[in-house]
Amino acid sequence: MVRRMSEILWSEEELERYARHIVLPEIGGAGQQKLKRARVLVLGAGGLGAPVLHYLAAAGVGTLGIIDDDRVALSNLQRQIIHGTESVGTAKAESAKAAIARLNPHVLVEPHILRLNAQNAGPLVARYDVVVDGSDNFETRYALADACAECKVPLVTAAVGRFDGSITVLKPYGTGADGNPLPSYRDLFPEPPPPGLVPSCAEAGIVGALTGVMGTLQAMEVIKLVTGIGEPLVGRLLLYEALAARFETVRYGRGKR
Repeated sequence: MVRRMSEILWSEEELERYARHIVLPEIGGAGQQKLKRARVLVLGAGGLGAPVLHYLAAAGVGTLGIIDDDRVALSNLQRQIIHGTESVGTAKAESAKAAIARLNPHVLVEPHILRLNAQNAGPLVARYDVVVDGSDNFETRYALADACAECKVPLVTAAVGRFDGSITVLKPYGTGADGNPLPSYRDLFPEPPPPGLVPSCAEAGIVGALTGVMGTLQAMEVIKLVTGIGEPLVGRLLLYEALAARFETVRYGRGKR
């Protein structure tokens, strides 16, 4: 049987699948409809992207775009939980697509097997409602942030170290309650660090569960943005220090241009 709920057709299976969202007054049927209509682009199907994709697919986001040009390696499996041992050697975007199909067949997945850069970022970003940054290098982060600002698409960006992480939401095309422009990625990080200053996770190591914490926080921010609930982390940088189990929030604003 199929039910109509404000112009969206829902199967009985979908209504049961999303029942715990629908009974929440803050989300309800209207919020679940927004999730089903949403198009979310995730850059990277790695440590951060894996939990993001899992939870957004489970939440019923209608379309998930995945940008990743890498293939699954055995060393990825310690943290990139969307992939399995049988996926080693497979393109990460395709491996993630298969995992999402097993989890929620109602989600449409659009794999983009490419490396994002300043030239292709804009056309990709413009096709989506929200973008999530799970990249691992500064060149890509700046290109994505600039494209999101230009296309007026909110960006949920996070970064991780060995035992620490940070996350914020960027909407630099908008204004705050005080009427002032909201900050951009370049207000938070005006310039990338010199090459070689920040070691990769292959060089420094990383706890797999840490990427799960930060990726799950990113998924929650996307759900808030899509459904319009709560207060997204706009103008706030949330810091997590795993060894001390401590969260801190730092406020930041638009710098002088």
